Amino acid sequence: MVVAPASSLVLEVENLAAVRGLRVLFEGLSLRVSGGEALELRGPNGSGKSTLLRILAGLTRQHAGTVTYSADEHDAPHHYLGHADAVKPTESAGEQARFWASYFGRPAITATDALARVGLSQRTEVPGRGLSAGQKRRLALSRLLIDPRPVWLLDEPTAALDIEGRKLVVDLVAEHRATGGMVIAAIHGDGFVNSNTLDLSKLKAPANLEGLA
Repeated sequence: MVVAPASSLVLEVENLAAVRGLRVLFEGLSLRVSGGEALELRGPNGSGKSTLLRILAGLTRQHAGTVTYSADEHDAPHHYLGHADAVKPTESAGEQARFWASYFGRPAITATDALARVGLSQRTEVPGRGLSAGQKRRLALSRLLIDPRPVWLLDEPTAALDIEGRKLVVDLVAEHRATGGMVIAAIHGDGFVNSNTLDLSKLKAPANLEGLA
């Protein structure tokens, strides 16, 4: 697959609608995000933030509308970081980072460097079950660095992190955007500098499928 440079990436969403059960989460959603930009998804639990991210990642099918990246539609080079940290309880942090490096076809040193960047250099031999919730989140964040990809789709990336960890996420996002990367993140609390905001709770949607044309 030929991948467009991060600086040329554009995400186009047109007339998107998402449904959970018989409830319409949102409809008529259109937006455009370019490389170097960040879009914060806000709204109360159940407003559709996670669903929208999964649609953008190609993991959930939309009810209506289109999602197009300037590279290839759902094959655009992206990382999706969901609620689950995908940390194995019996393998050490170092083993898991090296697995991801091997999986992505990257040299082992990228795993070492990524763990250092997220503050886990002293925890590389600790099994997943011995890591705190914040350390598991840091380990998940290391995947963003092991295999650089221009699109980051992040679901509450600062969850379980302390002040230092939240600053780490802010710094990583800023660095990613400075290279032309795109960030779309579901956020509660403080967000990112010079980012755009989409409040999904303000999108008008019918109460159920009977009202969806």
